[in-house]
Amino acid sequence: MQNEFVLLTDSDLPGTAAADTLAAAGIRSALAQSRDAGALIDAGREATALVVQWAPITAEVMDGMPNLRMISRLGIGYDMIDVAAATERGILVANTPTYCVEEVATHTVAMILTQARGLAAYDRAVRAGVWSAVSAVPMSVRPSASTVAVIGYGRIGRMVAASLSAIGFRVLVSDPFLDEAAARAAGHEPAALAAALAGADLVTLHAPLTAETKHMINRETIATMRPGAVIVNTCRGPLIDENALAESIAAGHLGGAALDVFAEEPLPDTSPLRTLDRVLLTPHAAWYSREALADLPVHAANNVVDFFAGRDVPAVVNPQATRR
Repeated sequence: MQNEFVLLTDSDLPGTAAADTLAAAGIRSALAQSRDAGALIDAGREATALVVQWAPITAEVMDGMPNLRMISRLGIGYDMIDVAAATERGILVANTPTYCVEEVATHTVAMILTQARGLAAYDRAVRAGVWSAVSAVPMSVRPSASTVAVIGYGRIGRMVAASLSAIGFRVLVSDPFLDEAAARAAGHEPAALAAALAGADLVTLHAPLTAETKHMINRETIATMRPGAVIVNTCRGPLIDENALAESIAAGHLGGAALDVFAEEPLPDTSPLRTLDRVLLTPHAAWYSREALADLPVHAANNVVDFFAGRDVPAVVNPQATRR
């Protein structure tokens, strides 16, 4: 593998685990630490593979790297990579879908329960000198009398749905690729997206970001939701029209939200979401644990190692691409 060269486009993770993993396999690498197309092309003209965190990998970037054969995403989502352009050029794209499933599912369930039981509001009330179990919160539900819609039934969605069912919630699941028999066998109710949104007290999003899913939560879909319903998002920020969400919460239609991801990160100081007491905010942290932090760069680098070694890469997202 001594003729291979991997460009690590950018990373906000500590340490050098990705580069070390590549080096152990005899693969040269360099860190550009840039998201600028021109800078990436300059640094990666000889690259045969990329490891990408947030840098947009467009057709222009790919065309500036004529030897490029493989792109590995340092994370689960891959919306920053033009997969269609990669496929047209015979470039395989892989992600790291398993490194933080437990963490994201746990964070999601914690957010759902925090909102469902009004914990943040109770905390604020006690600190303000209000000692009341019944007057401080907009939501404090009995699980068996409440419905959660899980939108997206992949690895994380399945774990979230199973956890909520175990607690006693009625769980609706919506996914265009849903195995309805498997969902029913797990104790959940399959539902079309519109029915799931309209029938839930809490909605949790686990769908990939695509042209079809961008702003799937918008003024029109919010208007169909139950008064007082809460939205949870630990998936991709642009699934939600944040202005429409904030307006609905401020107007009293939606009961609140719990958000770990945002259209722009860090969340701008001017975002109306920062001003709403019924919105719980975390800094794109659902993936994090010490174990996940250690696993992520190694998984992303191993995609490249396996590819160049001629082994199957299980996380390829465009298997229709052919090697050049």
